Amino acid sequence: MPQLPTPTLGDAVSWVAEHLGHLCSDEPRASEAFTGGQTAADQALADYDVRGYAGKRNEVWPPSRRGASKLSPYIRYSLLPLPRVWEHVAGGPQRDVKKFRDELLWQEFARHAYARLGHRLAEPLRGEPVVSPDPPEDPWDRRMACMDVVMEELETDGWMVNQTRMWAASQWSVRHGATWREGEDRMFTHLLDGSRAANRLGWQWTIGTGTTKRYGFSRWQVEKRAPDLCQSCDLRNSCPIQSWPSAGKEAPRLDRVDPLIKRDPDLEFTRGPLVTQQAGVPEMVWLTAESLGDADPALQAHPEVPVVFVFDEPLLEGLRLSGKRLVFLTQTLADLATRRDMTVCLGDPAEDLRGTDVATTFAPVPGWRSRSAQVSVVATHPWPWLRPPHDRSIQSFTAWRKALS
Repeated sequence: MPQLPTPTLGDAVSWVAEHLGHLCSDEPRASEAFTGGQTAADQALADYDVRGYAGKRNEVWPPSRRGASKLSPYIRYSLLPLPRVWEHVAGGPQRDVKKFRDELLWQEFARHAYARLGHRLAEPLRGEPVVSPDPPEDPWDRRMACMDVVMEELETDGWMVNQTRMWAASQWSVRHGATWREGEDRMFTHLLDGSRAANRLGWQWTIGTGTTKRYGFSRWQVEKRAPDLCQSCDLRNSCPIQSWPSAGKEAPRLDRVDPLIKRDPDLEFTRGPLVTQQAGVPEMVWLTAESLGDADPALQAHPEVPVVFVFDEPLLEGLRLSGKRLVFLTQTLADLATRRDMTVCLGDPAEDLRGTDVATTFAPVPGWRSRSAQVSVVATHPWPWLRPPHDRSIQSFTAWRKALS
């Protein structure tokens, strides 16, 4: 098993530059707003107060107006599992708790959809997207103050509030008709909380390929959620988004429905094991990017077993993520290494783990399924769902939620 030196929090940026720099889309550096690791995640959750969330969750600028929790990067890697975050807000103001938990359920909805659909989530689910024969070279025109602030935060911090994710997706696809997958990929490259589940589903619901309407981005939203931006914008007297986009008013053609959206014929496959499936004694606990927290079920079940994480080089070569995402991951591994015997590798997990019996936690993503099939997994632990998947309709968030047990 080819090993890399174990990183530390203090050298995460230089460690990524030395060992993973050839896989980055930009110069490795740390996010200016987030530090990876369980310690940072625990502190962020301890500091979070849900009070005021319902009224301020959609505010954009200045940041002091916002009510967003900024917990999503830690939720993404299961440093903060959804059930734990759900319980954290118990006892807060009823309206705020309800709205916040609705957002957690949306995250769970995205995971259920991705677990069921897999790579099919990359295709339009129900309707055809707007397509222009001649979209602009960059639909996210940085001359616009609203787009400049959104892109600056994405590229610097690796994070966006939910409202500006909708702005960016609508500006790219609804207003300009650019290929939605290219915009989704570009956003995914930078987002610390980037997951194909939430990012792809969010884009599809925003641009109208997954629902019955499109979100039309216009100056009205900016003046409501970020009034200072319009006042300072060089284009304030010739705003390119002054009016509602005509495409945003059109009813999408819902001319396709993937049968899997209506019913899941293999719920067991989607859900994963309900109890631990063990066929031997593991030599190592294999962690994946889907579950890196101290609460990982395999990690907890085998407290004395060494831990291994493999940076999947073939996958990363294709993704070309921003260096700050890999720095965040490295900080997370460095933090865990202060509590567990940690081995970090770079290569192909199937090759690097060959001949090693491992325990791991089921992850509801196609990448885990394909790689775990090539590894000697002797103990598979259940995924800690917030709500167990069902086999009924996921055509909408409402339909999915009604069918929850």
